[in-house]
Amino acid sequence: MQKFGANQHNIREMDMDDIFLSRLKLLVIMAKAFLDGCPLGDNRCRAIFENARHMESEAVILGSLLSKSKQEIIPTGSMAFDHLFYQRVKLLAAMVKSFAQAYPIGNHQRKSLQNNLDIICRIMMFKGEFVGRQFLEVA
Repeated sequence: MQKFGANQHNIREMDMDDIFLSRLKLLVIMAKAFLDGCPLGDNRCRAIFENARHMESEAVILGSLLSKSKQEIIPTGSMAFDHLFYQRVKLLAAMVKSFAQAYPIGNHQRKSLQNNLDIICRIMMFKGEFVGRQFLEVA
């Protein structure tokens, strides 16, 4: 019998950082799916909007905690990101909310969204949060 999942010594309780990173990964998948031309139904738009709303508020909270500490990098749990990263996440959430509400997206906005996604993915891969590009194949 094969067992899948984490080893017993790697199991731990989820914390707020895990939830933030999981929501961020989902937001990246949703944005990349939109840029690739996947259809947006009502349920998908609602899920995108709700996830982006949560991410925007979390980025504001985490960014304000960081700004109170004089722009130092705060290692909270497994995360250690700078203030600009949280600003990029907040921008990503705002951009995603706009296309989830069926506002028209022009060519410049698409390029800006793609650029922001690329930078966020690069930062996440540098920090070791994304093991590979396998997480993008879900969309």
